[in-house]
Amino acid sequence: MLNSMLFLVFVAVAVYAQNLTGFALALVLLGLAGAAGVFPLPDVVNAVSVIAVVNAALFLYRRRALRLDRKLWPLLVASMLGTMLGVATLAWIIGNAYELLRLLLGLSIVYCAWMLGRRTEPRAAESSSEAFLVTGFLSGLMNGLFAAGGPPLVFLLYRQPWDLARTRESLMFLNGAAGLFRFAVMMPTIGFSELSFDLTIMAVPIVLLVTMLTAHKPPPFSPIVLRLIVRTLLAATGIIMSASSISVLRST
Repeated sequence: MLNSMLFLVFVAVAVYAQNLTGFALALVLLGLAGAAGVFPLPDVVNAVSVIAVVNAALFLYRRRALRLDRKLWPLLVASMLGTMLGVATLAWIIGNAYELLRLLLGLSIVYCAWMLGRRTEPRAAESSSEAFLVTGFLSGLMNGLFAAGGPPLVFLLYRQPWDLARTRESLMFLNGAAGLFRFAVMMPTIGFSELSFDLTIMAVPIVLLVTMLTAHKPPPFSPIVLRLIVRTLLAATGIIMSASSISVLRST
């Protein structure tokens, strides 16, 4: 019971962070759940895919203001290819190799936060189409492995000369689409455990409630403060994920 209550609190925090920044659901929920050890991480990862879809669908419906740049469509296709490779890799990886990958992911997230912090102003011009394609593939690979494809997207989109609403909505759409595609690929390959299903059912009412309350509200921070929050979230979740992986690796 206590683990279930903690999980629902983590879901509420993660969904609010997602609605605020456009990307943080998987990172925050996996970081908190992994650090607290409330449920096995693979089951939480599976649940995150469905939770992200529900959150994105309701968020975008409530705002009714989605503006998708034409470069996002090739990025989405590249992300799907990366997701298929990531899910296939996940089905092959077992034991400590998975924890080693989580450690590398955590370190990569910390590096991403550091790199994002080096630029306090957006780019003067949009990144190239190639940058969007490469980012999409890397995001898909991380999505397939960990249901956490946000960091590459954040690093790219938060540097574009876009306003915050456009960035948030684009990230929300991409993360929701990635979660839906991962779920579709995962079902006939890895499957969806009973615990993953139970966690999803528990989480959906919290997702709906938090999203309905926050989707219309603008961020209560200035763009500079919001970028600082984004970098802090990335760094914190990366450190937590790395530390939990090191702990597992040392105990085996």
